[in-house]
Amino acid sequence: MAIKFRRSTAADGQCAMRIWRGAVDATHDFLSEQDRHDIEQELERFLPNAPLWLAVDSQDRGLGFMLLTDCHMDALFVDPEHRGAGVGRALVEHGLSLCPALSTDVNEQNVQAVGFYERMGFQRTGRSTTDDQGRPYPLIHLRYPSNE
Repeated sequence: MAIKFRRSTAADGQCAMRIWRGAVDATHDFLSEQDRHDIEQELERFLPNAPLWLAVDSQDRGLGFMLLTDCHMDALFVDPEHRGAGVGRALVEHGLSLCPALSTDVNEQNVQAVGFYERMGFQRTGRSTTDDQGRPYPLIHLRYPSNE
């Protein structure tokens, strides 16, 4: 499958939310029902206008997305129908091409994601006992070791 990257537009908001919902349902079973609902409400207001990198196929269908702020990957979500097809790896490699010293945070309970980033070469640099909103979901802080 050929994967291309482009910046998202407000018109991609529904696609981004569809990807997010599917990915979270597939990988974030540790979230309480209320927290999942609250996060979804926040993202419905935020994602349509966020400067996402959208991974698309040859028909411009969304496969996954990444949000970068400077050299920090704030979000990476892959449509569950395309998990295991290299979409996540391609997004991370695109992020590394933009910033070789890329960092990210991942929920400690999302064991698959922690393993994915470590297989990609990211190294643990710390841990927080809560997520960025103070919810009881510990974060593992990771950084890609850059030669720069």
